[in-house]
Amino acid sequence: MIQSCILYHNIHDVVYIDDSMLTRRILQVLATRAVQAACKRQFSQTPRSLREQLTQTTQENGIRTICLNNPKKRNALSLAMLHALEDDLTTDDYEEDLRVIIITHTGPVFSAGHDLKELTPKEGRRYHQKVFDTCTEVMTLVQDLPVPVIAKVNGLATAAGCQLVASCDMAVATDTSRFATPGVNVGLFCSTPAVAVGRSVPRKVALEMLFTGEPISAQDALLHGLVSKVVPEEKLDEETMKIANKICQTSRSVTALGKATFYAQMNLERRKAYKIAGGVMVDNLSLNDGIEGIRAFIDKRKPEWTHTMDKPE
Repeated sequence: MIQSCILYHNIHDVVYIDDSMLTRRILQVLATRAVQAACKRQFSQTPRSLREQLTQTTQENGIRTICLNNPKKRNALSLAMLHALEDDLTTDDYEEDLRVIIITHTGPVFSAGHDLKELTPKEGRRYHQKVFDTCTEVMTLVQDLPVPVIAKVNGLATAAGCQLVASCDMAVATDTSRFATPGVNVGLFCSTPAVAVGRSVPRKVALEMLFTGEPISAQDALLHGLVSKVVPEEKLDEETMKIANKICQTSRSVTALGKATFYAQMNLERRKAYKIAGGVMVDNLSLNDGIEGIRAFIDKRKPEWTHTMDKPE
């Protein structure tokens, strides 16, 4: 049996599985990720009252909206903000009624990136490492979640803020929004934002952004793949909700399986990627929701999803 790389628990921990266990292993990793995040929440050093002030979260009809809510600090991704965002992303993330997450913001800046006041020599190397490790955890969490995550941007996204946009599964931006990785201009190269940005846009575009710090327009961000849709400001809510509502019409379990598989195969050699994807599609067909979806299509009716990974007994 051929072994294939499929998912990771974190940036250093690669998991290998054989194809016959593919779907089960994906779910195990997703579940483990949820447990790890819950443990982090329990032992977070950031008071809950402060975390709730930094973000505002609502959920209705399966759509959770997380709003970065510190406009006076340009929604900087301080350590406290990162903990708040992590909490909001992982609260009941494995419940069936959660179908999609939207990350948005108050004020004219989506996020200006890290709080540079936390990155001075006074805080020390250990604290600096904690900031970047926490940021990495949040960015990888976005793609590890079992539901799609959409960035809704109406303004400027820079440095780690641009990294957050690039890490989201989709991004809808207004036509006046801009995106930049300007760390080089203050002596701190955007090396961690480069990981996400460099996987979203062509290499030479990413390097021009990183070497010059100059912002790109929403139209250029769309052209190069940093965002998925650009709309007038008055259409931002409508177009974002249109995508979210469409996702809510699909099977949660099938979407979770598809999202995990998409990210797992992206960095693999083509034949290995096809091997993994083909195995997942066979497993998908054996799920109750896979059977129901095809049966409903043939019967010309709407499917009745279970939103579970159950198979016929």
